[in-house]
Amino acid sequence: MISVQKQERLMSLILRPVISEKATLVADKNKQVIFEVALDATKAEVKAAVELLFKDQKVEVASVNIVNQKGKEKRHGRFVGRRNNIKKAYVCLKGDADLNFVEGVA
Repeated sequence: MISVQKQERLMSLILRPVISEKATLVADKNKQVIFEVALDATKAEVKAAVELLFKDQKVEVASVNIVNQKGKEKRHGRFVGRRNNIKKAYVCLKGDADLNFVEGVA
């Protein structure tokens, strides 16, 4: 069994699913789901977090790839700023598992 502290860490690891045109193409073609995760997340933690969060759907993770995306530099007149860096996790699912985030939204 997972300790309470580790379970809390895993629950706060995945920030949100990435829903974009590229994400839907990847989901259809490679059976992968893209999540935005915490900057200090590892592949093993992401795998455990996805399996924990979606255990009622009996999801098993085959593999995880992680991408660090640097924040863009933006200008507003003479002032220069930066957007935050983000980390994305491409999660490949085993078998016929499917995660649908749009279902049930009015």
